Order: sequence, then structure tokens, then C-alpha cells
Amino acid sequence: MDKTKSHGAELKKELDVLISKIDALEAAMTDGEKKSLMGILKVLAENQKHFADEFEHLKKALDLITIHIFKMDQAK
Repeated sequence: MDKTKSHGAELKKELDVLISKIDALEAAMTDGEKKSLMGILKVLAENQKHFADEFEHLKKALDLITIHIFKMDQAK
């Protein structure tokens, strides 16, 4: 694993690949029921990507809070 890439970035890349594959499968399907299942899988993968983004935001927020706590402790 490349040290410069975050786990979240890798996960989002993998999810993008998965969404592309699901799109291709959905386009190739002729049965309406199978197309619907591919649509559901796509929504689940997109939501997982969104959760990865939100998790990255939470990690950054925790880092900022930690920095501020240390600065306040140093000021005492």
C-alpha cells in the first residue's frame, strides 16, 4: 500500500470501479427484475462511498479538536 494514499481514497477508488461494473451489468441486462437489482446494488455502493467521505470529514474534525485541546493545554 502506498503510504501517501489514505485508506479512504483507496476505498473510494474501489467503489468507483464497482459502480462502473454495476452500470455495465445494468446496461447488459434485459430482464427488468435483474435491472432493478443492479440499481439497488448501485445505490448501496454509492451510499458506501458517501459514508467513506463522511468518515474522512469526521477524522479531520477529530484531528482539529485534538490540536485545539493540546494548544489549550500548552497555554496553561
